[in-house]
Amino acid sequence: MDKEVRRYYQLKQKQKEIEQELAELRGQIMRHCEEQGVTDLEIGRYRVRIIAQDRREYDDQKLYAALPDSEVWRLISKADSSKISGLLKQNVLGEEVLRDTYTMKKVASLQVERK
Repeated sequence: MDKEVRRYYQLKQKQKEIEQELAELRGQIMRHCEEQGVTDLEIGRYRVRIIAQDRREYDDQKLYAALPDSEVWRLISKADSSKISGLLKQNVLGEEVLRDTYTMKKVASLQVERK
């Protein structure tokens, strides 16, 4: 078991390093595209696309006040967009109840594909 635990630790350390390098590269690519004023770019055999998305950011206090039942709040426990989306899809909550409980934030997603 010692061998497995040691290997797990090593892989988690490597994962942290990879995630840090990915974040740095993502930032450099995003800055380059922003400086060039492009959202679609071909570099060598790769295609880079920046995709704009809207993401809801909920205000915990407003959300709690808007929920019809305190039991629903216990299902969420904090404003978690994926949990709230699930409750919307299941019709536990209606869109009208959430109307003033969030703000929209623009988020850019980076995609790099091989041609």
